Amino acid sequence: MASIVYLLDSKARPLIHRDYKGDIPANLVDSFPLLLIKNSSNTTNHTANLTENDCPPVIYNNGYSYSFIIHNDIYVLAISKSDINIFNTLVYLNDLISVLTHHFKELNEISIKDNYSIIYELLDEMMDFGIPQLTDDKILKEYITQQSFTFEKLINQVSSSATSTHKKIKQSKQDRRAPPSTLTNQISWRPQGILYKKNEAYLDVIESIDMLINSRGQILTSEIYGTIKLKSYLSGMPELQLGLNEKFINSGLNSIKSLTSQNIDLKSDDNKKSIEVEDVKFHQCVKLSKFESDKVISFIPPDGECDLITYRVHSNILKPLFLIEYKFKNHSNTRLEIMVKIKANFKNKVSANKVEVKIPVPSDIDSPKFHYQKGKLKYMPSDNFIRWKFHKIEGGKEYVMVAELMLLSVINEHDLMNFRKVPINVSFEMQGFVTSGLQVRYLKINEPKMNYTSYPYVRYITKSGDHYDIRSGRYGAGL
Repeated sequence: MASIVYLLDSKARPLIHRDYKGDIPANLVDSFPLLLIKNSSNTTNHTANLTENDCPPVIYNNGYSYSFIIHNDIYVLAISKSDINIFNTLVYLNDLISVLTHHFKELNEISIKDNYSIIYELLDEMMDFGIPQLTDDKILKEYITQQSFTFEKLINQVSSSATSTHKKIKQSKQDRRAPPSTLTNQISWRPQGILYKKNEAYLDVIESIDMLINSRGQILTSEIYGTIKLKSYLSGMPELQLGLNEKFINSGLNSIKSLTSQNIDLKSDDNKKSIEVEDVKFHQCVKLSKFESDKVISFIPPDGECDLITYRVHSNILKPLFLIEYKFKNHSNTRLEIMVKIKANFKNKVSANKVEVKIPVPSDIDSPKFHYQKGKLKYMPSDNFIRWKFHKIEGGKEYVMVAELMLLSVINEHDLMNFRKVPINVSFEMQGFVTSGLQVRYLKINEPKMNYTSYPYVRYITKSGDHYDIRSGRYGAGL
C-alpha cells in the first residue's frame, strides 16, 4: 500500500505528511508538480489551475506511483513503489478526505494548518505501515480526544487558562483510557449499550436522475444514481432483514458474483425493454454470504445514519419527466423575445416539488419583462440565466413564460449561437416512487435479548441530479 501520504496545497507544495515505511526518498515529492503538468491535458503551466479531470489519478515515474485526489484545491497524495493495489490506495485517500471533512467541516489549507496535531493523530490511527486500519469516522471520534481548532475555541482557551493543576491531572487520567470496545468486537461499526426510549428505523430510497434531452424530447443519455439510506435509532444489537423485489435482488446478486451488469425487466416478463443495474455496493454491516446463499439482506446496523446500499442504473425505457419547449425571436439584434413552455410528463396523481428551471440568456441584457401564469421568475445576471421556480407542479399540467429582454449592445449572430449552446437545466424532487422499479417488500427488526417493539418507516424519493438538461431548439426559431 502507501509508503507515504501527503496533503499538498493548490501549488502541490507539502503541508503535512506521514511516512509509514521509510522506503521513499524525502525529495521525491518535489517532482510531483512537474509530473502533474507533464501528464495534464490542460494547456496551462500552473498546478493551481488543474482539476481532477485534467490529469489521471495515478502517475508512474521511475518505479514509483503517485496516487492522488484533488479536493478543494488540496492534493491528497500517496507515493508508493509501483507494485501496489492502486484501487485500494485511491479508496483509502477518498476515505481520508471524508474523515477530515467530518472533523473540520471543510477541508482546505486553513483547516489543515490549524489542526496539524489532529491530522497527525488521524493519519496514525487510519494507517499502519502503509496498510489501512480504520476509516470509520464514528469509531475514530470515540478515541480521538482532541477537538478541531477555531478562533472562538482559542478565545475560550485563553479565558479558561487559569484552571487549577488538579483538574489538569484529572483530565490527563481521563485521556489515558482504553481503546473503544468497537475496535476489538467482531461488529466494529456498532458499540455496545445503545438504548433508546422509542426504537425506530427510517429507510429512504433515493434516486437521482441525470438526463440529457434534445429539443424534440428524445433522451440522448440517462443514468440513475440510487442510494438506500438507513437512519437507525434502535437499542441493543438488533438484527434487521430487508426484503427487496426479486428482480432487483437478482441483479444485485449477479453484480456481486460476476462484477458485471444484469438486465432485469421493469414491468412484466414479456416486456423486452429492460434496465441495467450496475455498481451495487453494500455497507460493511451487510452479511454478503447470507445474501448470496439465501437472497436475504441481513445486517446489524450502525447507530445513526449510513448508506446501506448504493447502485447505478442505465435505462433505455425512461421517459422525460418534464417536456420543455423553447423558442425565441430576435428583433434587429437589439431585443430578444423568449418563450418557454414546461409540461409535467407524468400522471396527475403525482406532483413534483421544488421545481426550478434555469433558462440561459445572453450576458448583456437589461430591463427584462416577464409574462407568466405560475411560479416565480428572477433574472440572475451573475450566472446569465433566468430562474423559474415552482413550489409544486402536478402531473399533466403545463405552464408558459414569455420574457422580453433588452440588449445593452447590438448583439451579433455569433453571440446568439453561443448562449443557445447552453442547455436548460431542471431540478425537482418527487416523493412516493422511484424510476428504477426497486421496491421494499419488508423491513424486519429483531433484538433477541431486549425484544422491544420497533417502528420501521420507508420513503421513496426521486430527484434530479446535477445534470438534468434539455437542449434548446434550432437557432432562429420564431415564436
